[in-house]
Amino acid sequence: MVGLGCIASDDPVATERAVATALESGYRLIDTASVYENEHSIGRALRSASITRDDLFVTTKVWNSDLGYDRTLSAFERSIDKLQVEYLDLYMIHWPLIRLRTDAWRALKRLLDDGRCRSIGVCNFAIRHLEEIVSATGVVPAVNQFEVNPFLNQNRLREWCRRKDVLVQTNTPLSRLKRRHRALLHAMAERYGKTPEQVLIRWALQMDIAVLIRSVDIEQIRTQAHVFDFELSLPDMDTLNSLNENMRIGWDPTNAP
Repeated sequence: MVGLGCIASDDPVATERAVATALESGYRLIDTASVYENEHSIGRALRSASITRDDLFVTTKVWNSDLGYDRTLSAFERSIDKLQVEYLDLYMIHWPLIRLRTDAWRALKRLLDDGRCRSIGVCNFAIRHLEEIVSATGVVPAVNQFEVNPFLNQNRLREWCRRKDVLVQTNTPLSRLKRRHRALLHAMAERYGKTPEQVLIRWALQMDIAVLIRSVDIEQIRTQAHVFDFELSLPDMDTLNSLNENMRIGWDPTNAP
């Protein structure tokens, strides 16, 4: 439910150190994407770890330029070669590119059927994108990774995923911690002896949302893993649930063709 999101970094040493720190801190989910250009570094870090492959959960994503049936299959092979793994635990379509997303989803279905990956999912898919690929293939994604936090609760999309048994995963659990909410979050965090970041991560977990910590900062990686030793009260959850502003950090794919 809590993993390391390996963001793009110009420093491969920092990436390897971030993955090593995450594994030492108890993380077992390592998430990346081909477009981040760090799969080589992550592969080295995974091979250097003392953790068995069965205890790791490795995720990567196919980028827009590689969407399409044959291109997606080829992109998968390049990714597992760079990651130095024989299979992926989760392979995902990064964005719902028009006309190509369904062919790419068929390719992921083949990889799943062939045992090359244990599960398949999507990122940044709105409801109609999800319905399109499910209608074409009969296969429902295991995971939909998209932007969600108290400031962008995405209730309608999360409810669709809940009804279809799709795990929701957020790659933006902290949003931008907007200034006018800092006092509220700091006061709430103080009551629990935690940081505002830990409170926001805990909110997601209690909403059954999996979380990616996207950082190469060693202390952030360590600190933000400590979210399983407390529970937010119902009044505090209600307060956080009232903060929705439909505030996005990234591009909104909702109306993408």
